Amino acid sequence: MENSGQCLTPFQRKLLLKTLPTELRPEYRRRIEIMLLADIGQSQTQICGKLGCAHETARYWMAMAQTGQAHQWKNRQIGRPKTVNEQYCDRLKELVSHSPREYGYSFQRWTAQWLGKHLEKELDIKVSNCHINRLLKQMGLSTRAKPRTNEELDQSAATDSSNLEIRDLTSASVPEPGELWLFNSIH
Repeated sequence: MENSGQCLTPFQRKLLLKTLPTELRPEYRRRIEIMLLADIGQSQTQICGKLGCAHETARYWMAMAQTGQAHQWKNRQIGRPKTVNEQYCDRLKELVSHSPREYGYSFQRWTAQWLGKHLEKELDIKVSNCHINRLLKQMGLSTRAKPRTNEELDQSAATDSSNLEIRDLTSASVPEPGELWLFNSIH
Protein backbone atom coordinates (compact mmCIF):
# COMPACT_ATOMS: atom_id res chain seq x y z
CA MET A 1 0.00 0.00 0.00
CA GLU A 2 1.27 3.42 -0.92
CA ASN A 3 2.26 6.20 1.46
CA SER A 4 0.06 8.87 -0.17
CA GLY A 5 -3.47 7.89 0.72
CA GLN A 6 -6.72 9.38 -0.47
CA CYS A 7 -8.65 9.42 2.80
CA LEU A 8 -6.51 8.23 5.71
CA THR A 9 -3.91 10.29 7.53
CA PRO A 10 -0.40 8.81 7.63
CA PHE A 11 -0.94 8.01 11.32
CA GLN A 12 -4.29 6.22 10.66
CA ARG A 13 -2.81 4.22 7.79
CA LYS A 14 0.21 3.20 9.89
CA LEU A 15 -2.05 2.16 12.80
CA LEU A 16 -4.36 0.09 10.55
CA LEU A 17 -1.42 -1.57 8.76
CA LYS A 18 0.14 -2.40 12.14
CA THR A 19 -3.14 -3.91 13.42
CA LEU A 20 -3.87 -5.96 10.29
CA PRO A 21 -1.38 -8.82 10.94
CA THR A 22 -2.67 -9.40 14.49
CA GLU A 23 -5.27 -12.04 15.28
CA LEU A 24 -8.59 -10.38 14.56
CA ARG A 25 -12.12 -11.55 14.05
CA PRO A 26 -12.79 -11.74 10.31
CA GLU A 27 -15.35 -8.93 10.54
CA TYR A 28 -12.79 -6.55 12.09
CA ARG A 29 -10.15 -7.54 9.55
CA ARG A 30 -12.59 -6.81 6.72
CA ARG A 31 -13.30 -3.33 8.12
CA ILE A 32 -9.59 -2.47 8.14
CA GLU A 33 -9.06 -3.92 4.67
CA ILE A 34 -11.99 -1.91 3.29
CA MET A 35 -10.55 1.34 4.66
CA LEU A 36 -7.03 0.55 3.41
CA LEU A 37 -8.31 -0.38 -0.06
CA ALA A 38 -10.42 2.78 -0.20
CA ASP A 39 -7.36 4.76 0.80
CA ILE A 40 -5.45 3.52 -2.27
CA GLY A 41 -8.33 4.48 -4.54
CA GLN A 42 -10.25 1.21 -4.93
CA SER A 43 -13.94 1.64 -5.75
CA GLN A 44 -16.75 0.14 -3.71
CA THR A 45 -17.38 -2.49 -6.42
CA GLN A 46 -13.69 -3.41 -6.56
CA ILE A 47 -13.52 -3.74 -2.76
CA CYS A 48 -16.65 -5.91 -2.65
CA GLY A 49 -15.22 -8.11 -5.40
CA LYS A 50 -11.90 -8.58 -3.59
CA LEU A 51 -13.29 -9.09 -0.09
CA GLY A 52 -16.65 -10.67 -0.84
CA CYS A 53 -18.48 -8.22 1.41
CA ALA A 54 -21.83 -6.49 1.03
CA HIS A 55 -21.95 -3.12 -0.72
CA GLU A 56 -23.52 -1.58 2.40
CA THR A 57 -20.58 -2.74 4.51
CA ALA A 58 -18.03 -1.38 2.05
CA ARG A 59 -19.91 1.92 1.71
CA TYR A 60 -20.12 2.35 5.49
CA TRP A 61 -16.43 1.72 6.20
CA MET A 62 -15.31 3.75 3.20
CA ALA A 63 -17.32 6.67 4.64
CA MET A 64 -15.76 6.10 8.06
CA ALA A 65 -12.28 6.37 6.52
CA GLN A 66 -13.23 9.46 4.49
CA THR A 67 -14.63 11.25 7.54
CA GLY A 68 -11.54 10.62 9.65
CA GLN A 69 -13.13 7.94 11.85
CA ALA A 70 -10.91 5.01 10.87
CA HIS A 71 -10.04 4.51 14.54
CA GLN A 72 -13.67 3.43 15.14
CA TRP A 73 -13.13 0.04 13.46
CA LYS A 74 -13.22 -1.83 16.78
CA ASN A 75 -15.70 0.40 18.62
CA ARG A 76 -18.69 -0.42 16.43
CA GLN A 77 -20.60 -3.59 17.23
CA ILE A 78 -20.64 -6.38 14.69
CA GLY A 79 -24.01 -7.04 13.10
CA ARG A 80 -27.44 -5.80 14.01
CA PRO A 81 -27.72 -4.90 17.69
CA LYS A 82 -29.73 -7.40 19.73
CA THR A 83 -32.56 -5.64 21.46
CA VAL A 84 -34.18 -8.76 22.84
CA ASN A 85 -32.20 -10.15 25.74
CA GLU A 86 -32.73 -12.86 28.34
CA GLN A 87 -34.53 -10.44 30.66
CA TYR A 88 -36.97 -9.56 27.86
CA CYS A 89 -37.68 -13.23 27.08
CA ASP A 90 -38.14 -14.09 30.77
CA ARG A 91 -40.58 -11.23 31.25
CA LEU A 92 -42.47 -12.17 28.05
CA LYS A 93 -42.82 -15.75 29.33
CA GLU A 94 -44.04 -14.47 32.69
CA LEU A 95 -46.63 -12.15 31.14
CA VAL A 96 -48.07 -14.85 28.88
CA SER A 97 -48.48 -17.20 31.84
CA HIS A 98 -50.72 -14.66 33.62
CA SER A 99 -53.97 -12.96 32.73
CA PRO A 100 -53.70 -9.39 31.40
CA ARG A 101 -56.31 -8.50 34.05
CA GLU A 102 -53.64 -9.06 36.71
CA TYR A 103 -51.79 -6.12 35.15
CA GLY A 104 -54.81 -3.81 35.02
CA TYR A 105 -56.06 -4.52 31.51
CA SER A 106 -59.75 -5.16 30.77
CA PHE A 107 -59.24 -8.00 28.27
CA GLN A 108 -58.79 -11.68 29.08
CA ARG A 109 -56.16 -12.82 26.56
CA TRP A 110 -52.85 -11.29 25.57
CA THR A 111 -52.16 -10.38 21.96
CA ALA A 112 -48.72 -9.80 20.50
CA GLN A 113 -49.61 -6.12 20.13
CA TRP A 114 -50.49 -5.71 23.81
CA LEU A 115 -47.49 -7.74 24.95
CA GLY A 116 -45.28 -5.47 22.86
CA LYS A 117 -46.86 -2.31 24.29
CA HIS A 118 -46.56 -3.57 27.85
CA LEU A 119 -42.93 -4.67 27.46
CA GLU A 120 -42.00 -1.44 25.70
CA LYS A 121 -43.40 0.50 28.66
CA GLU A 122 -41.60 -1.74 31.18
CA LEU A 123 -38.25 -2.41 29.50
CA ASP A 124 -38.07 0.39 26.90
CA ILE A 125 -37.52 -2.15 24.11
CA LYS A 126 -39.74 -1.93 21.04
CA VAL A 127 -40.30 -5.19 19.16
CA SER A 128 -42.68 -5.92 16.28
CA ASN A 129 -45.78 -8.06 16.81
CA CYS A 130 -44.38 -10.58 14.35
CA HIS A 131 -41.15 -10.90 16.34
CA ILE A 132 -43.07 -11.35 19.61
CA ASN A 133 -45.04 -14.19 18.03
CA ARG A 134 -41.77 -15.70 16.77
CA LEU A 135 -40.25 -15.52 20.27
CA LEU A 136 -43.36 -17.12 21.78
CA LYS A 137 -43.23 -19.91 19.22
CA GLN A 138 -39.54 -20.55 20.03
CA MET A 139 -40.53 -20.86 23.71
CA GLY A 140 -43.40 -23.20 22.85
CA LEU A 141 -45.95 -20.57 23.87
CA SER A 142 -48.75 -18.73 22.12
CA THR A 143 -51.30 -16.00 22.76
CA ARG A 144 -54.01 -18.15 21.21
CA ALA A 145 -56.32 -20.23 23.36
CA LYS A 146 -55.77 -23.96 23.22
CA PRO A 147 -58.57 -25.74 21.36
CA ARG A 148 -60.88 -27.46 23.83
CA THR A 149 -61.12 -31.23 23.69
CA ASN A 150 -64.47 -33.03 23.40
CA GLU A 151 -64.10 -34.12 27.01
CA GLU A 152 -63.65 -30.50 28.12
CA LEU A 153 -66.65 -29.43 26.04
CA ASP A 154 -68.82 -32.21 27.55
CA GLN A 155 -67.67 -31.28 31.04
CA SER A 156 -68.40 -27.62 30.38
CA ALA A 157 -71.88 -28.47 29.08
CA ALA A 158 -72.59 -30.61 32.16
CA THR A 159 -71.69 -27.79 34.55
CA ASP A 160 -73.44 -25.08 32.51
CA SER A 161 -76.55 -23.83 34.32
CA SER A 162 -78.50 -22.84 31.22
CA ASN A 163 -80.79 -25.37 29.61
CA LEU A 164 -80.81 -23.74 26.20
CA GLU A 165 -79.94 -26.05 23.36
CA ILE A 166 -79.62 -24.94 19.76
CA ARG A 167 -80.01 -27.46 16.99
CA ASP A 168 -80.51 -27.46 13.25
CA LEU A 169 -84.16 -27.13 12.36
CA THR A 170 -85.55 -29.74 10.04
CA SER A 171 -88.78 -29.37 8.10
CA ALA A 172 -90.43 -31.90 10.46
CA SER A 173 -89.64 -29.77 13.51
CA VAL A 174 -90.98 -26.48 12.11
CA PRO A 175 -94.46 -25.84 13.56
CA GLU A 176 -97.48 -25.30 11.35
CA PRO A 177 -98.80 -21.71 11.27
CA GLY A 178 -101.70 -22.64 13.54
CA GLU A 179 -99.36 -24.16 16.09
CA LEU A 180 -97.36 -20.97 16.77
CA TRP A 181 -97.67 -19.61 20.25
CA LEU A 182 -98.00 -15.91 20.78
CA PHE A 183 -96.18 -14.17 23.56
CA ASN A 184 -97.01 -10.76 24.92
CA SER A 185 -93.98 -8.82 25.91
CA ILE A 186 -94.25 -7.03 29.21
CA HIS A 187 -92.82 -3.56 29.19
